[in-house]
Amino acid sequence: MKRSTIADVARAAELSVATVDRVLSGRARVREETARKVQEAAIAVGYHGTNMIRQRLLAERPGMRMAILLQKERHPFYQELKREFEARASTITERNVRLVVKFATSTSPDELASLLRGCKGHFDAVAATGVDHPEVTAAVQDLRQAGIPTFSLLSDFAQGVRESYFGLNNLRVGRTAGWLIANIAKRPGKVGIFVGAYRYHGHELREMGMRSYFREYAPQFQMLDGQINLETRKLTEEATGDLLARHDDLVGLYVAGGGMEGAIAAFERSGAADRCALLVNELTPDSYAGLQNRSVSIVLATPVQQMVSELLSYTVGIMERGISATPGQRFFTATIYTPESLG
Repeated sequence: MKRSTIADVARAAELSVATVDRVLSGRARVREETARKVQEAAIAVGYHGTNMIRQRLLAERPGMRMAILLQKERHPFYQELKREFEARASTITERNVRLVVKFATSTSPDELASLLRGCKGHFDAVAATGVDHPEVTAAVQDLRQAGIPTFSLLSDFAQGVRESYFGLNNLRVGRTAGWLIANIAKRPGKVGIFVGAYRYHGHELREMGMRSYFREYAPQFQMLDGQINLETRKLTEEATGDLLARHDDLVGLYVAGGGMEGAIAAFERSGAADRCALLVNELTPDSYAGLQNRSVSIVLATPVQQMVSELLSYTVGIMERGISATPGQRFFTATIYTPESLG
């Protein structure tokens, strides 16, 4: 087969041979759009210098260093979130994005504040999951004063100081959970809810939304006091078993934060799904299996790909226009999975 030449690339790109030669040689700067057309044409015709063109494009793009601070390093959901950030970062064309993903070892606000402050002078932007606390807000303020935008993910924190929140509308998620339980429960009865900690802003909003729904539209249901599960499997499993034993009229349970694996285990062991609906967050191997065996009634999931893609695009824009004068928020719609969703 005949080897592709610069002339072949030029014809495919609808550019002059001289322009293609400038891109290949790097002797003169050309517009990024032109260089990209040459790269695409080189790939299309199988030109041997394609990798060289790509490396030159990467070298010429301005850089963007971004820290991603997550929780629960071993949890499947956060591993998926990490993979999605890394995959999406590699597709950014405007900047050469360098991501560093770090995991907190606890839900302590002091640890999150320390991780945030550690980003100063090393990163251009930060996105994090964590609790809402004055120490965290102070750390975000330090970053903002240094010109480093901080984004809250999944559960909001440092409102009015952070650049923007990206995640579900948690008040709406709570109301949706209330509607679902009220409509799938076999009879009126008691409803329980687990939250990770009082400082999780998103969890508080979910509980608030759920209570407001029952108060407004389904007063025949009684919501029990919310319980803290510290997002741990063991504590959630024990607390779920205790709720089921103490309340034979429990008809719904919503794990508004982490620890759902414990609730699923308790439901599977007791066969409680026959009388009580279990709602959890995020589609993971555990919640997927729970849907399959019908111990889980509903999974409310964050559209991770959309959230990460829009966050990275927004961050690139911030690098061009600067930090916003008015902090904002970007809400996404939860994906609802039922046992029938699995086909």
